[in-house]
Amino acid sequence: MSMQRASTTLAIAMTCVAAMVPGTGAAQGVTPAVQVEGGSVTGTTAAGVAVFKGIPFAAPPVGPLRWRAPEPVQTWSGVRAADRFGHDCMQLPFPSDAAPLGTTPAEDCLVLNVWRPAASGAPKPVLVWIYGGGFVNGGSSPAVYDGSAFARQDVVFVSFNYRLGRFGFFAHPALSAANEGPLGNYALLDQIAALQWVRSNIAKFGGDPAQVTLMGESAGGASVLNLMASPMAKGLFARAIVMSGGGRTLIGGVPLRSEAGGRPSAETIGVNFATTQAITGQSAAETLAALRALPAEQVRGDLNLAYRGPVDVPTYAGGPIVDGRVVVGTTDGAMRRGTAMAVPMMVGTTDADIAGFGETSKEGLFASFGAQADAARAAYDPAGTQELAAIGPEVGRDRLMHEPARLVAQQTQRVGQPAYLYRFGYVAQSMRKDWSGAPHATDIPYFFDTVAAKYGAALTPQDARAAQLANRYVVNFVRKGDPNGSELPRWPAFDARRGAVQLLQADASAINGVDPLKARLDAVQGAADAVAAGPERH
Repeated sequence: MSMQRASTTLAIAMTCVAAMVPGTGAAQGVTPAVQVEGGSVTGTTAAGVAVFKGIPFAAPPVGPLRWRAPEPVQTWSGVRAADRFGHDCMQLPFPSDAAPLGTTPAEDCLVLNVWRPAASGAPKPVLVWIYGGGFVNGGSSPAVYDGSAFARQDVVFVSFNYRLGRFGFFAHPALSAANEGPLGNYALLDQIAALQWVRSNIAKFGGDPAQVTLMGESAGGASVLNLMASPMAKGLFARAIVMSGGGRTLIGGVPLRSEAGGRPSAETIGVNFATTQAITGQSAAETLAALRALPAEQVRGDLNLAYRGPVDVPTYAGGPIVDGRVVVGTTDGAMRRGTAMAVPMMVGTTDADIAGFGETSKEGLFASFGAQADAARAAYDPAGTQELAAIGPEVGRDRLMHEPARLVAQQTQRVGQPAYLYRFGYVAQSMRKDWSGAPHATDIPYFFDTVAAKYGAALTPQDARAAQLANRYVVNFVRKGDPNGSELPRWPAFDARRGAVQLLQADASAINGVDPLKARLDAVQGAADAVAAGPERH
């Protein structure tokens, strides 16, 4: 079936740059006080949007609360001015991050932010954002995560911080012996606590707690999938958007205690870290006290997107830990078993998304497909003339991102829910000399309609149209579980028999049709499904 071009004319005029850049072009006012868990807060208003920043949703996870599930927020007296971001969580910032932080990271960081229409009215749908950063970087303060464009369209937008690196994922026999609650996945527990706060408090900001969409990118998208599979997050959201979040395997995924298959357990990794800090040979209570007394900078270490710790003797679990309570196995496994949440989904990738491969020859690369080797060779190198350097990244990108996104769409359809599969290919006109496609995370300012904050004076009218298109799809999905609208190119729900994908293209248009990567993804899926048919993977 050939691609059918949808109408790409948007009846939306480009707004001026000042209206698109958060916090510019309008005088600020102060909102009436809002009573939330912990006390009263006031926000700021400008250009029809009310913003509340830095609202605590849990007690500071410091001292004796380091490596514990989030505790209830501490109360405050008087009215708290929620007019600035709280600290992003402790991390070593990554210089080339697509979303640079706006604060100094600190361990006291469990705060959230709310954007809502300044005028009151009927309850509004809610969009909750989980940032990416490989579980070692990221925060809610970057300008590209500003929620004003959503609030201007009658959506209440919430972003929050969650613990990162060893603060977010850590286990040790001394922690297990203390018996203080769920172990290891403190980042995911923070995310659950933030969603519980939304359920209890968002109505006071005009939001409908029964109409919450959870959206995340990269590690944030993986978090959405983890929460869909977690028994502890059941019922906390009604729809999901996963941007470049994988879908077959866990980032991290080490078991809490088991060392089956030769992989060190999360507890062993924690002991390795303690040894690097000369914390050995003590009682469990003394060991835990010493670990919690470490300066935050030593716990953080050198971890960031460029360095995830030593490989030979690992000192960081790398992400979610299979603990049996928060994380019970792979997201893919939960979806195959039907135990994951069944909700409408919008899922996709960028066309030049993350790519990685380890094979050193074409023969080894195709052999890694097993029984699908011939199909893979026909799909990736039909003439036999392609170099490994060209094919390898394509295979890696398909394995890590494109095929898992399609798998999530297939599984969502299988459980009777609509899925909307996309691939984002728009590149800012100022970046086309450097990028042949849309790299990982470059779709964020388009879905948020914060391209002016990202590109500033280099922004073009076409860039703005691409952002308006992408943002309208998200807003419609948040409102009704369907991205379509009368003014937008049609986006049919995914049907595995047709295998179509919505392509957001380089000319700021969108078309839907049979995936041009279908043969490649079929080969990847065949090989991956053969592995999945074996014992449950952790």
